[in-house]
Order: sequence, then C-alpha cells, then structure tokens
Amino acid sequence: MKQLFSIQSQPYSNPDEKGKLEALQYLQHLLHMAALVIGGIIIGWICAMGCASKNTLNLQLVGQATAVIQGNYVDRPALQRTTLTYGAISGIVDALGDSGHSAFLSPEMVTELRNEERGEFKGIGIEIQMKAGRVVVVAPLDQSPAQLAGLRPGDIVLKVNGQDISSWDLSRVVGQITGRAGTTVRLSLLDPVSGRQREVAVVRASIRVREVAWAQLPGTKFAHLRIESFNGNVSKDLHAALQEIHAAGMEGIILDLRNNPGGILDEAIASASEFLSGGNVVLIKDANGKITPQPAKKGGLATTIPLVVLVNQGSASAAEIMAGALRDTRGADLIGETTFGTGTVLGQFNLSDGSALLLAIQEWLTPKGESFWHKGIVPQIEISLPEDVSPLLPENERTITPAQLESSNDRQLLRALSVLSSNEAPQHVPQIPNNSR
Repeated sequence: MKQLFSIQSQPYSNPDEKGKLEALQYLQHLLHMAALVIGGIIIGWICAMGCASKNTLNLQLVGQATAVIQGNYVDRPALQRTTLTYGAISGIVDALGDSGHSAFLSPEMVTELRNEERGEFKGIGIEIQMKAGRVVVVAPLDQSPAQLAGLRPGDIVLKVNGQDISSWDLSRVVGQITGRAGTTVRLSLLDPVSGRQREVAVVRASIRVREVAWAQLPGTKFAHLRIESFNGNVSKDLHAALQEIHAAGMEGIILDLRNNPGGILDEAIASASEFLSGGNVVLIKDANGKITPQPAKKGGLATTIPLVVLVNQGSASAAEIMAGALRDTRGADLIGETTFGTGTVLGQFNLSDGSALLLAIQEWLTPKGESFWHKGIVPQIEISLPEDVSPLLPENERTITPAQLESSNDRQLLRALSVLSSNEAPQHVPQIPNNSR
C-alpha cells in the first residue's frame, strides 16, 4: 500500500478548498499516529510487565494492528468488540497447530461442553474440529440426526446454510450448526477421498447419548461391545455391561471404538483398566519433557477374555488412549483405519466473561512411548468400509440373522469376527464379582 491513511479525493473548485482538505487530511493522519503511539506505549508497558520473552505474543504489534483496523476499516458495523475479541483469541489458538484440539470456547460453547460431558446434546450430534484450516467431522454420534443424514468421519464442512465458512473460526461454525430442536440446518460437505461434494439437510434435536451398548453377534458366542464416548459415567456403564457379557457366557469381545470422539481422561483410564491385569494405560509428557505413567487400575473384569478392537478415523482423543493401551499392554489387535490423532491433555481455563480456553498442556503417549499427536494410531489390520456402508451397531444386531450379519458389508466387524474365531477360546473365564465399582 502506498498510503496508510487517506480521504477519498474530491474535485476542487478553488485553491482554498484544496488547502482546507489537505489540512484536514494531515490532521487526521496526526490523530491516527497519536492513537498508535499512545496505544503502543500502553501495550508496551503491559508487555514490559510480563512479556519480555521472545516466545510470547507481541502485544505491541497486535495493538498497532487493532488501532489501524478500528481507525480505517470501512464496514463500521462489522467492528463489534466481542466478535473481534473472540476472533483474535481463536486465531491465536488456531495458530498453535493443535489439529483443532486446543480451542477457544464462547460462553455458549462452554455450556455445550458441560452438556456433552453429561451425555446431553442439542444440535445434530456431531463432533467437529479444525484440521489444516478446514472444519472436519470427527464423528457423528450413534443414531443422531447427523448419522442418519449420512455424515461420515472425515467429511469437510464447506458451507452452513449456504454461507461459505472458509474464513470462520470453529466457535462460529458450532454456533451456526447448533440451534433449537426441530429446526433445520443445511450443510455443504466435501468427501476428501472421492472429491465429491454434497448437500444435506439435518433436523436438529435434543440428544441423550447412550455411552455403552452390547449385543451377542448372531450365530456366535462373541459380544459386540460399543463405547460411543468417554463422558458421563461410562466406566460404570462398561463395568455393568461386562458383567452381563460374562453372565451370558460370551467367549470373546469385539470392542468397537469407531466414531468415538473421546472425552474425559479419567474415564478412559478406568475403562481401559477393565481389560488390563497390570501395566500402564498411557504415558503423559509435560512441557518440560517429564513423562509420568498412568498405571491400570486393579480389579478389571475382562483381563483374559479374547479381545479385538475396532478403530477408524473418527476414533479420537480418549478413544486413542484406550486403543493404544490395549494394543501395547494387552497385545490386542486393532482393526480398521488410522485414528484421528488427538494426542494431548486439555486444560480448561475459564475467562472473565464466561468464555474459556481449552489448551493442550500435556501430550499423551502409548504405553510403549509412541506419540500419536497429529498422526493417529495405525491398526495392525487396515481395512476400510465401502463409502456407502455405515458401521453396524449393537442395537441393530439384536434382531438380525447370521446371514444378514454376513451380508451387512461391515468389513471391519466381519474381519474382527474372523480374527476372534481363529483364536482358541480361553480355557477358564474368571468369575466376575457382582459388585460395581
């Protein structure tokens, strides 16, 4: 730019008018410069109080940019304090490159997070994150409006209600997708594998998540046990489900973590411990490189029963912790697709107006020390589902025949069944106490 500050030029009818305009232009220039200098002094003083490190934010530069925008941006109604502030914070967090795991939450999103942790949702039932600058579907929830409308892990959201969201931060996207139950939101989606675009209309709903479900696979003595997320009291629900599985005489378990977006770390540790007789569930590395192991809890109910684990690109966060633990410590086979790659511990830092920062403060490693942050966990047996096939759910399997199971085309589940069938059944299934922990 040749001119930082300018006034739209006008034709001059005489030299006096030209002189007045030039004087006004010069005065405006001085006022803007004064604002920048004063702002720089104030921000510089703040920075001197606690921002001396070269690794901290250059608040003086931020202040200069803000003053330029406030003084010169032509769309004055767009200069909304809250919107600009939230956008600035979101931009800083996004620049960390944490695959959308670290995030800024508006007050409304903080409320949604609390509901999510209780297993309650209002919206369409999807987990989305920012990845490589694009809004990506991590996973649709089981039987949610999003899943029923055909949304799949990996789908890239291009538009919401016809509006291009390429320049939006994640909080704005979430705010536009959520809404009153019974209303409709239109999403334009891109399949990153095929390159095809499609538009879907999804009716919002109030959603109550059932975290744990299981069913006996028809024609077998194997249990299909699904954990949808690691929120609420999922470890207690899992404990109860394992008691039922033992009482039913099941001889093996297919643990399904597909499309599980994660949740609470303690719930993941307690849940993984149900399948481990010892060893570690996860290693936690802090900002200084110190590694702290998180050992399995005692009293697991399914430590010897044959086990395989299903994962896909919708398996994230706490689901990846559990998958890594069962592979490294238990020796369980993982079957499916490379997981999402959310490998950090989030700390929630509440801000003064009810908003919050979710910030990665530690990194998770599998028990053998493998980092899966940004990379995901690669299963030993890689197999994808056809584009038009959704994973079978325990709710479906209670009413189908062995032939229908075989023709379902859920290749991942069928391969897991084949792996379990090729293993010898355990000679002794340990007695499971009836007490819940």
